[in-house]
Amino acid sequence: MNLQGKRALVTGASRGIGAAIAKKLAAEGADVAITYEKSAERAAEVVHEIRALGRRAVAIQADSAEVSAVQASVVKAVAEMGGLDILVNNAGTIRLADLNDMSVDDINSLLHINVRAPIVASKAALSHLGTGGRIINTGSYFADRVPFSIVGIYATTKSALISFTKGLAREVGPRGITVNLVQPGPIDTDMNPSNGPYSSGQVQLTALGRYGKPEEIAAAVAFLSSSAAQYITGTALTVDGGANA
Repeated sequence: MNLQGKRALVTGASRGIGAAIAKKLAAEGADVAITYEKSAERAAEVVHEIRALGRRAVAIQADSAEVSAVQASVVKAVAEMGGLDILVNNAGTIRLADLNDMSVDDINSLLHINVRAPIVASKAALSHLGTGGRIINTGSYFADRVPFSIVGIYATTKSALISFTKGLAREVGPRGITVNLVQPGPIDTDMNPSNGPYSSGQVQLTALGRYGKPEEIAAAVAFLSSSAAQYITGTALTVDGGANA
């Protein structure tokens, strides 16, 4: 999965899955820009680890709920790295509640960050991506199955990424750009810890009987970013330990 000479932007990458993706792409040879909302110190740590690998890295503060911030992050990443080859739309948020108990503000937050931000970032990136370019969206295994009512609205935002991925793949395919979706299952992160209040039910869903690791999602993203995946586009790769088997 040689990514030497490639330049990547990974959104929401100060921790968890995003940080693992950024570091994996760098380990495979890419220069990496990351965005973060509030965790400046953790973002700096990710940048330090990437630079220790001999790659260029930059952290860009950007609130994915703000259209202008999303657009500016792409512009800044291109300016810092001299171009863009890989966009990983990883930033996301979660709200857990039945519809009857969820506020409109929470609904808007889910829609703006999980749906609008990837669309806006992709639009901003299109003029910079050339042949061999990659757009990879981070979804969720809940897009295909909703086993708990409290994840219904969150799952709705992630299922929207399926249609977006397919449509954009059709649009940019003639330019030699691929667009794919990675759908993580239960992954041990700050957002969904393996010892959290909802962990036991998720583990029981899996065929492997365990939570996944952020590095296991990062490996899938690195594969889809590489030339080995040049004939894969418009599809979803579900990495969920068999939860949706």
